[in-house]
Amino acid sequence: MTAALLTCRDPLRARLPDPHFAAAVEAAEVLGRDVALIDHDALMQGGAGEAVARVPRGVGPLWYRGWMLPSSRYAELEDALAERGTTLATDALQYRRAHELPGWYKTFAAVTPRSVWLPAQPGQALPAARLAELAASLGSGPVVVKDYVKSRKHEWDEACFVPDAADTEQLAAVVRNFVELQEEFLAGGIVLRTFEEFTGDEVRVWWIDGSPALTTAHPDAYGDGASRLVPQLDHVAPLVRALGCRFVTTDLALRSDGVWRVVEVGDGQVSDLPATVAQRLLLEPLLTSQRS
Repeated sequence: MTAALLTCRDPLRARLPDPHFAAAVEAAEVLGRDVALIDHDALMQGGAGEAVARVPRGVGPLWYRGWMLPSSRYAELEDALAERGTTLATDALQYRRAHELPGWYKTFAAVTPRSVWLPAQPGQALPAARLAELAASLGSGPVVVKDYVKSRKHEWDEACFVPDAADTEQLAAVVRNFVELQEEFLAGGIVLRTFEEFTGDEVRVWWIDGSPALTTAHPDAYGDGASRLVPQLDHVAPLVRALGCRFVTTDLALRSDGVWRVVEVGDGQVSDLPATVAQRLLLEPLLTSQRS
């Protein structure tokens, strides 16, 4: 079957794509591929059936390129589409594996900062003693606080970085700030990662069926200079294939000792593409991949 694009509709104009994804829709149409729209707001509010009401029956398989979804909502999307006779090219188990750190960490443990985690709900107060116990397994030294998906690196001192994991009071304060700032968007739980010193911006590598399809700057980079860096991928490619997910991103950075490290892994469907990169460069290999 011919793969199609699934993306988010404009919240105010149901027949049009969300402006953020309009260029992706245009690129898919130039490639001669069908495009289907979902109501992201309805999906996030638990109305998966309503969200997919405008998706044609039997279209697909569908590659989703849209706003980030919690793994539970992605599973609901998969079920609602199945009722309309269509499938997602990435199933819910694969999405969770690539999207959340506990799903991909074991595979990439040798090439990414050491990490430990603790499940938590949004707004949950985590005991300082439990956090101290968690941090102790990493030893002394600085750590970074995040959830299963995101950090708050733009609030570095308040809600991300702990100079010494043995400082249990500061660790608890940073985690508390992080949980409060994440509000209902806290994903999965709290992760502590050993801090590593990186030089320069991160580089994002897009993988389709285990092969690197595109290398770009990270969307948060100040310029596009990172896109001209060529990371060493020989040690990463076997790990991407071992993960067993069709569409994956790896964010890499050059550590201060000259070693390329994997900073983050993500599901490619909800990874952002820098605005300076033409959508066709990603969508053409994705929508024409042999298994689509």
